[in-house]
Amino acid sequence: MTTEIQENHTETPLLPILDSRQYAYFFDVDGTLAEICDEPDAVTIPADVRAHLQTLFAASSGALALVSGRPVEQLDQLVSPLELPAAGVHGAEMRDGSGRMHRVTLPRHVAEEVQQTLEAGMNALPGTLLEIKGMAFALHYRQAMLHQQQVLALAESVVAKFPELVLQPGKCVLEIKPRGKDKGAAIYTFMQQTPFSGRIPVFVGDDLTDEKGFEVVNAMRGITVKVGEGSSLAQYRVKTVHDVYRWIEALQRHTLTFKKEFEL
Repeated sequence: MTTEIQENHTETPLLPILDSRQYAYFFDVDGTLAEICDEPDAVTIPADVRAHLQTLFAASSGALALVSGRPVEQLDQLVSPLELPAAGVHGAEMRDGSGRMHRVTLPRHVAEEVQQTLEAGMNALPGTLLEIKGMAFALHYRQAMLHQQQVLALAESVVAKFPELVLQPGKCVLEIKPRGKDKGAAIYTFMQQTPFSGRIPVFVGDDLTDEKGFEVVNAMRGITVKVGEGSSLAQYRVKTVHDVYRWIEALQRHTLTFKKEFEL
């Protein structure tokens, strides 16, 4: 780590500029690499941010992964033309550093019954949105806050019936996912594999779903960054997604400077 720092104008310590040869980077997506939108399909990651991520990916010898509640297929679309290691659906599906995919599946009868129950319940609540992810389900109510308690009751009723599932609250969303799968477990799994093993983990996230990741990375004596307000286990805090963009740009600029000096 160098002594150079990124000015982010937060009340917590300034984010350090890191030597990417020593670190493994993990980024949440919505609310971290992309602004949160009312419609999940409207989310984008700016082209210059994707270019900076590509620089960090190369500088870290491929030790950069996305860790998200979104399916891996959606993550690929958001960072195209990059294809990064990724943990989708909170780790229920993972593409490791070698490009191999690993997926958890629900028994067919369970997936079908859960989907039918949720579709019927959410259709009765105007303004809510059900996102079907195969082995997981996201119940969005950002545009229908008056139905928050009904959405919660619906989700809790499903989880109570199927013990293999667990409820994960988020920002204006409730996710139903396979038990035992979370972002902390996903990061821990990555850190046992090439090219992540032997490095210091760095995780940036914004939501309740990221706290498990912060817990694991803190235990590994890594670096954790919370985006936005709210209590958190993270060591550092920035205010907005654009603060994350500026930090990533500073990291890649430091990487390019180091590479130029090395080549000279």
